[in-house]
Amino acid sequence: MKFGSTMFRSLAARAARTQKFASTLVLGPAALLVMAACVPIEPTGTGAVSPGGPTGPAGAAGQPAVAAQDEVKPPPAPPAAPEPPVKNTGNVYTDHFLELWTDIHKLSNGYFSPEGIPYHAVETLLVEAPDQGHETTSEAYSYWMWLEAMYGRVTKDWSHLDRAWANAEYYIIPSLADQPTIKGYSPRKAATYAPEGDLPQDYPVALDSRIPIGVDPIGEELKTTYGPAPIYGMHWLLDVDNFYGFGKRGDGKSRGAYINTFQRGPEESVWEAIPQPSWDAFVGGGPNGFLDIFQKGTGFAKQWKYTNAPDADARAVQAMYWAKKWADEQGGNTSVDANTEKAAKMGDYLRYSLFDKYFKVIPCKSPSCAAASDYSSAHYLLSWYYAWGGAAPGSGGWSWRIGSSHNHSGYQNPLAAHVLAQFAPLRPKSPKAAGDWATSARRQIEFYRWLQSAEGGIAGGATNSWKGRYDAPPADAKTFYGMAYQSAPVFSDPPSNDWFGFQVWSVQRVAEYYYVTGDAGAKVILDKWVAWVKANTKLKPDGTYEIPSSLQWTGQPSLDWNDQTQNFNGSDKTFNAGLHVKVTSTTPDVGTTAGLVHTLTFYAAKANDKDTQKLAKELLDRMWAKFRDPKGLSNIETRKDYKRFNDALHLPTGWKGKMPNGDVIENGSTFASIRSKYKQDPDWAKVEAYLKGGPAPTFTYHRFWAQTHIALAYATYGWLFP
Repeated sequence: MKFGSTMFRSLAARAARTQKFASTLVLGPAALLVMAACVPIEPTGTGAVSPGGPTGPAGAAGQPAVAAQDEVKPPPAPPAAPEPPVKNTGNVYTDHFLELWTDIHKLSNGYFSPEGIPYHAVETLLVEAPDQGHETTSEAYSYWMWLEAMYGRVTKDWSHLDRAWANAEYYIIPSLADQPTIKGYSPRKAATYAPEGDLPQDYPVALDSRIPIGVDPIGEELKTTYGPAPIYGMHWLLDVDNFYGFGKRGDGKSRGAYINTFQRGPEESVWEAIPQPSWDAFVGGGPNGFLDIFQKGTGFAKQWKYTNAPDADARAVQAMYWAKKWADEQGGNTSVDANTEKAAKMGDYLRYSLFDKYFKVIPCKSPSCAAASDYSSAHYLLSWYYAWGGAAPGSGGWSWRIGSSHNHSGYQNPLAAHVLAQFAPLRPKSPKAAGDWATSARRQIEFYRWLQSAEGGIAGGATNSWKGRYDAPPADAKTFYGMAYQSAPVFSDPPSNDWFGFQVWSVQRVAEYYYVTGDAGAKVILDKWVAWVKANTKLKPDGTYEIPSSLQWTGQPSLDWNDQTQNFNGSDKTFNAGLHVKVTSTTPDVGTTAGLVHTLTFYAAKANDKDTQKLAKELLDRMWAKFRDPKGLSNIETRKDYKRFNDALHLPTGWKGKMPNGDVIENGSTFASIRSKYKQDPDWAKVEAYLKGGPAPTFTYHRFWAQTHIALAYATYGWLFP
C-alpha cells in the first residue's frame, strides 16, 4: 500500500482516503474529502438488527408534513460565458480575481457540467480522493459558494451565489426523496455498532447489537425544530457524468448520482476502494448489491446512506458569513438573506460532527464503555464525518445516524463555529445550537494549541475510538479532554497529516477567526505558525519559489489538556518541546500556495505585519508570472502513482459481482478492470504506455477547489490591502 515519493490530499482527504503521489507537487484534498470509516450498513432479516426495529418508530404526531422533493424543478442551466460588469477595478489583485472568475465560469473551459455542477476537475483522467475527474465533492460546492460570495463583494451581483445554493440543494444535499425513511429514526436507537478493521482484508465486519450505543442528544431537538424533515447537509461525493452507471435511486441513468468509495479502514487507498451507490438497490454488485463486501449478515435490505464532510459544510457557513456582511454593507440582498438562513440550518445539522461516532462517553477505552445519555458524548470538534442512512422503500422503515470519534486538525473551522454561535443571522434555530457552537469555537482553538509543535506546525489530532473499535490507547498517549493523541488520524498510508495543504487550509480559518475576533489565543498559535512557514519558504532569484509540501512528525503533545490544564503562553519554550515537525519536501503547487497566501494575508492585515504582507504579495506575483495559462493557474505533475491502475482489489472469499456496465468484480479484479470506461478517456494512451514500461505520464490539472482558492487569494489581498 505504499505510494510514490510525495503526495496529494483531497477531500475529502473530506471523507476520503488520499494517497501519496510521485510528483513534486502537492495538490488538494476533497472532502477530504470524506469517507465514512465503516458506516453501519443496516440489513434486515435473519440475524440482523436494524436501528429502529423492523419498521422503525412512526414520526411524531403534529409535526408538519414535508413536501415530496421530486416536485422541485432542477435549477436553470448555467450561462455559457458570463462576464463581470467591470474588469478594471484599479487594483491589480482584484482584477486577477475577476479574470480567474471569468475563466472558471466559461463553460467551454470545462469547470462546470451542463447542469451547472462544478466538476472536481476540468480533466477526466484523474485519480485521487475522487477516483475520476468528473465526479464532484461537497468540497467543490463549498468553494463555489465562497467564490461567489467574494464575487458579490466585488461586483454587487449576488445572483451567482444564489445559483450555487440552488444547485447544491438540488444535487448534493439529499432531498426527502433521497432519504425517504428518515422519519423512522429514533435517537434512542441511533445505530448498531460495527468495529473498524485495520486492513481491507479485515472486511466484511459483523454488526454487534450487544455493544451499548448512546442516545443521540440532538435528534429530538432537531425534530422539534424542523419536524420529520430530511437531514440538511451535503453528501461528500457525486458521480456527475454517471461514469459508473449507478444513477440516482437505482435508476442506472440519472446524472449527478450519489456514490461512495472508502469504507474499509485506515489502510484502504483509492486504488483499493470499490465504488458503490449511496442508494443500493442491488443494481450492480452481487445478489446483495455491494453491502456484503463491507458487512457480514444475511437478508440484506435495499437502503440509502450518505456521508457528510464537515469541513465542507463549515466552509459553506464561512462563505455565507462574509456574503451576509458584504451584502448588508451594500444595502442588503434578499437572496443572500435566504441563503444565510439555509447555511444556519446546515450548521444546525452539522452538530452531528461534534459527537462520538456511537454517542459513547468520552473517554471510551473499550467497546463496553458506557453509552452516553446526554452531552457526555460531545467532543465539540469538527470530526471526520457524520453519516446517516435508512431503508429504501419496501425494505422497512428504519433509519440510523452516527457522528465520528476521529478528530483531525485539518478539518477544524473556528470561524464557522464562532459565527454560528455569535452572528445573529447564522444562529441555528435549535435552542441549544448556538451554545454548542460557542463551546466548539473555544474547544477548537484549544485543540490547535495542544497540537502545535515546537517548530510551529499543527500536528494530527485525537480520537475517542482507538483503531476505530474503542480499543485501549497506549498508556503513555497524551490526551485532549480524554481523547488520545494521533499523529495521523483516520488514515495512515500515507500518514494523513504529512500534507502541508492541511496546514494552510486549517490555519487559514484560524487567521480569519483572528481577523474577525482579535482572539489572543489564536494570535499565539498564528505567531508561531507564521514564523515556521516563513523560515521554510524560499523565494528564488529566478522568480520561482518553494513552499513546504510533505511533513514528518515525531513525539507528542506535552500536556493531558483539559479545562483545568492548558497553556497559551507563547514564550514558554518547554511547551510541546518533544513534539516536532520536519519539512521533507517542497513544492510550487498553486493550490497550496493560494491557501498559504490567504492565511498570511488575513494574519498580516490584523497583526499589521508588513514583512508577512510582503511575502504574500511576492507569492501572488510569482505564481501569476510562472503558472498562468488559458484556463487558470496550474503546474505540471508527473504521476508515477498511476502504475497502480493495475493494483488488485481485495474482496471477500467467493464474492463475485458486476459493475452496472458489466465489468466483473472478483478477487483478481483490478482498479482498472472494474473501471473499463477509463480506456475510452483521451488521456488513457499515455497511462497505458506507462503500464507497459514507458515513462511516467505528465498532466496539467485544473482542480476546481484549487482554482477557486487561487482566485480568492488574489481577491482577499486586493480587499485587505487596497
